[in-house]
Order: sequence, then C-alpha cells, then structure tokens
Amino acid sequence: MSANQPYIFEGLQRRIGKSHLARRLSIQVDHSAKYFGKGSGKFHWENIDFLPQVLELLIKASGFFQKGERNAEAYEVVEVDVQLEGLPKPFENFRILHLSDIHIDGMPDLGNRLIRIIGNLTYDLCVLTGDFRFHTFGNYEPSIKCMKKLAASIKCRHGILGILGNHDFVEMVPELEACGIRMLLNETATIEREGTAIHVLGLDDAHFYGVDDLKNTIAGLQINEIKLLLVHSPEIIPAAARAGVHYYLCGHTHGGQICLPGKIPILTNANCPRAYVSGAWKYQNMAGYTSRGTGSSGLAVRYCCPPEITVHRLSSRPISS
Repeated sequence: MSANQPYIFEGLQRRIGKSHLARRLSIQVDHSAKYFGKGSGKFHWENIDFLPQVLELLIKASGFFQKGERNAEAYEVVEVDVQLEGLPKPFENFRILHLSDIHIDGMPDLGNRLIRIIGNLTYDLCVLTGDFRFHTFGNYEPSIKCMKKLAASIKCRHGILGILGNHDFVEMVPELEACGIRMLLNETATIEREGTAIHVLGLDDAHFYGVDDLKNTIAGLQINEIKLLLVHSPEIIPAAARAGVHYYLCGHTHGGQICLPGKIPILTNANCPRAYVSGAWKYQNMAGYTSRGTGSSGLAVRYCCPPEITVHRLSSRPISS
C-alpha cells in the first residue's frame, strides 16, 4: 500500500459511501488472493489465469498467432447514428467518441496507433466504458501512465467521462481523474448547451463486482430528460429500459474477440442474449450499443472481430437506412 492510499480510501468513502467501497475492496482483495494465495471469488471464464496460456499455445501451433496480433491493432472506426426522440435541438448531430475495454498496457505499442487515429476524428464528448488495464489484479501503474498519454490526446468541448470495468480497481479513480477523465461511480454528469441539457449516467461495474446502483443514480431526473447510460457490460439492459434510459452504451464482451467467420463469438463472457453482445440493438423503447472493444483481453490477438473506435451521432430525426 502506498503512503497516499489511506487518504484515497477516505476520499472515496465520502464520495460513494462505506458500503459501496467496502464491497468493492472486499472482492478486489479476494480476487487478488486467488493469484497470490487463496480466494473464493466469483467464477468467470475471463478470470481463469491459465486459459490465455492454453489459447496461446494452441494458436501458435496453428501458425496464426502473428496474424492475430496484427488484427488486434487493425482498428475499425465505426460511426453509429441513433435517433433519440425529444433530443434538445442544440444537441442535434452531437458526436460521442466511445472507447471501451482499452486494456492499454496490453497493446503492443501502448496505444500510439490508437492516439494517431483519434487525432483525425471530430467529436463533442468522449466516453470510456471501463477496463483500462490488461490484467485484473496486481500493479496498475503501467496502465495509468499510458492512459495519461491517451487522455492528453483527446480534445473535445465537453471532456472525457469514464466508468470502471471488472479489470479496474477503485483505487485507480483518483489517478484516472488526474489524467483528465471524470470518473462516474453511480453518478451523473449533465452536459449543457444553449440552455438545454442531456444527462450521462455512469455506473460502477455490474458484471464482476455487482456494485452498480441505477436506482439512486437516476433518481431526481425527469422521465422526458435525455439520459445516456454508461455501463461496463450489457447485463442490466431490462432494468435500464424500465428506468427510462434512452441510450445504453457498454462493452466488456469484446464482441467475442476470437470469433468464427461472420463475427460469430465463441465466448461472450456476459450474462445476456447474444443479440446484445455486439453492435447496435434495441430493447423496448431503449436504444443501445455494445462495443467490440478497442483493446484485447487475455491475449493481444483477434480473429474475425476487429477492435473498434466508435463515434455515436445523436439526432432527433429518423435515421435514414
């Protein structure tokens, strides 16, 4: 523990409450113990430490490993148009840069190519939907160092909003905010333009830590106010629709990362129907989008599932096909 950590925890407790912080820290400690001792923890395929090693051996044996590494840096810029009924006129054509599952310290070039591509894009707001580092335990300082460089390259009027994923420790929040990223821990950011506003709600991780709190986060907002929800995974879609969310942005699944031809995922690592594990979707009156991820997890390889940099354009008008 660094000398500053007790003060970090004190600040986080004042911000998110004792119960939220205690639950996250308890699971973090238990999860880390699985690698350095004993721990119970939740079972998730992506947290099995030997699985990437087995996959690496199999892929190298097939002779396709280097191709997978090249694929992991072949970013696809995806432009998504979404109609939101009741969107205030000043937000017409509002553009949101969406990066998810960056795992930046696992990128072979530590994000340099990503930075160059982003430099050619135009957007009003940037949102980051969790998983900043490659591993789920241990030292996170290498990822913070890389995120500082990435955040400095992101230039937009309304700044950068972020949430934590299942790879991220809560202690990372102050350091990510020092990089210029406003982290939302079951909190809301209001974006204002010409006397009108939209709200961006950001939840803590619902997939592994289970510390999301949509009910309290959305409390106080009017049903007709535009609400964009940042969640790490697509696993609380029904609850978000019932709460009156207009647009749900998430990632976590990597679109499968290692897919069959046609981008058909072998594993999704998310407790939701496959219709919601990649790309644009609709659930009742709520629109949504699940990013395939900008980085890679477990192994820095991809097959039939290119990494993506997403730009969402908001409109109140019907989107032409």
